[in-house]
Amino acid sequence: MHRGFTYAFIGRLPFSFVAIGGRRSLSGPHIFSSPNHGHFASRASLFLLIDDSPSIATSGRSMIRRVIVFLFVVVIAVFASVFGSVRILVHDPQHRSVPHAHVTLHNVSSGVDLSAESDATGIAFFSSVPIGEYRARISADGFAASVFDLAVVSDRVQEVHAPLKIATSNQNVTVVGSATDIYTSASTPESGITRTDIAHTPGADRTNSLTAITDYVPGATIVHDQLHVRGGHQVTWAIDGVPVPNTNIAGNVGPQFDPKDIEFVEAQRGSFGADYGDRTYGVFNVAPRSGFERSRLAELTLGYGSFHQTDDHLSFGDHSNTFAYYVSANGNRTDYGLEPPTSANLHNQSAGGGVFTSLTYNSKKGDQLRFAGAARGDFYQVPNDPDAQSLEVSDHQREQDAFASLTWLHSFSASTLLSVSPFYHFNRAAFEGSAVETPSATDNRG
Repeated sequence: MHRGFTYAFIGRLPFSFVAIGGRRSLSGPHIFSSPNHGHFASRASLFLLIDDSPSIATSGRSMIRRVIVFLFVVVIAVFASVFGSVRILVHDPQHRSVPHAHVTLHNVSSGVDLSAESDATGIAFFSSVPIGEYRARISADGFAASVFDLAVVSDRVQEVHAPLKIATSNQNVTVVGSATDIYTSASTPESGITRTDIAHTPGADRTNSLTAITDYVPGATIVHDQLHVRGGHQVTWAIDGVPVPNTNIAGNVGPQFDPKDIEFVEAQRGSFGADYGDRTYGVFNVAPRSGFERSRLAELTLGYGSFHQTDDHLSFGDHSNTFAYYVSANGNRTDYGLEPPTSANLHNQSAGGGVFTSLTYNSKKGDQLRFAGAARGDFYQVPNDPDAQSLEVSDHQREQDAFASLTWLHSFSASTLLSVSPFYHFNRAAFEGSAVETPSATDNRG
């Protein structure tokens, strides 16, 4: 639990300004903490702090001298967004510009298509492109169509040279496999994980599994039941570009997200900007399922395995032209929850459950509203060695986690985007020691 001074919160003015493809990016969180209430945050805040203290005596009583201090605090910081930009330079085999070429970007996960036409200099520019993996197709009169894959990352301009071959009659070209291009525009190494990658990786879609991270992010491992990247376990999770702060990062072993609710994960490791701080070993920006990929579809997944392990998941999703929703619930239990101290699996049950929802509304005036929220609880028995088991030691830990974020996006032009993202996060990890131990330890961290 957090302890601190008493404050009077009069008002809050959340705002954030993000220039995609422009020159500047303005945003920022301000986090308030009070006992038993988790974390409150918004991109900018206006609050009033009142402090009363007794003073000079008047009419037989002490006169009250009131001191009112107005504080206006605007905290500016830069956070990851969920958009990037793509600049495609179309040219012929002699590197001469190809104007009026039709360029299409197809999102591999969601199926959404974006299209543009190259200008007189052969450049086709896409701004405010959601992060993820795309398949680009370029066609122009007198040239053979060109198809290639690319990954869009946040807050970056992905520049691609697309040479077109002269069209010949009855020519078929089959390309199997492709070399990975080295990204030279930034020093931060990045990895992309799609919903298809998670579905095709054994065990990666289990609620408590981080296999999708350890299999696709270099330097990521699981040590004493916690995710470590490049040797450290201080990682930052974000949903739709909005960070989910957690001061119990060393005490939680429960999952932050259910992998089955993820559409795309952008993993960054090393060479972070100052806005992430100097204690972060990895940043994971999660784009959840939105419902636009479903049409009145419900999905039920049931699983049972060794150690009486179950992993169940139920989800619903649908969309219209302007609105989409996705709702899910999950539950899991196992007799092998945490890594035991010896080869004997003793006193090691775990169970948990949670819910998640994502709502998206697209206005015809260039506005978008997004809401993402989740809540879950987990229970873990602390594994015993044979000696502790003979003494009937029964330590256990209970964890609760909930978050909610609301994002308003407004597009002023092709290169200017306004983003406002207030959010809330609550986390508690309560360790409860066994009564047979002397002294008995109880630690409730919230």
